[in-house]
Amino acid sequence: MQYKTFNPEIHDVGKVAELVYDVDFRTFDMLFKSKEKAVGAISKSLLNEDSETFKVIFDDDNNLIGILIYYSDKFPKHFNFKSLRLLIVDILDYFVLCDVNSGDFYIAEIAVDKTLRGQGLGKKILSEVIEYAKEKNFNRVILDADFRNTAAKRLYEKMGFRQFNKKRVKIGKFERGMYNMELKLR
Repeated sequence: MQYKTFNPEIHDVGKVAELVYDVDFRTFDMLFKSKEKAVGAISKSLLNEDSETFKVIFDDDNNLIGILIYYSDKFPKHFNFKSLRLLIVDILDYFVLCDVNSGDFYIAEIAVDKTLRGQGLGKKILSEVIEYAKEKNFNRVILDADFRNTAAKRLYEKMGFRQFNKKRVKIGKFERGMYNMELKLR
């Protein structure tokens, strides 16, 4: 697998937007009322993306198979002011995502193309990220598992992650919650 820094001028913005959507489709559907509208808004926001920590993942045949967004040390709390609905997603994230400390390697998003799931690619990506964090002497790798995504939580636990916190936000009938999980490296 190859990890390349996402560049909206050369990578398929629409496919990357769909992968971002897939990570939190329930929240996007609630706010946008349709996948198409959500993917459109995400695509527009990606046109200005220039972060070194936003990676697109390619297989050996140069096919886009997934994304990885990560942060080390302090998580940059930035908000998307280009779209009110995406701003709401950012605000909801603020209340449920891991608190990132010095020495942490935080996996913000990891997604594999839905046509390729179940083939061990998520596990392979996660293994490579963990190995990278070990080589760079991070104290722990942290990530979030949505309360409703039991398959992801099981994968993370099989990889050695343990829940260290649980956060949720509830507004009316809408509830969003995350298991904050860690893999201690030291």
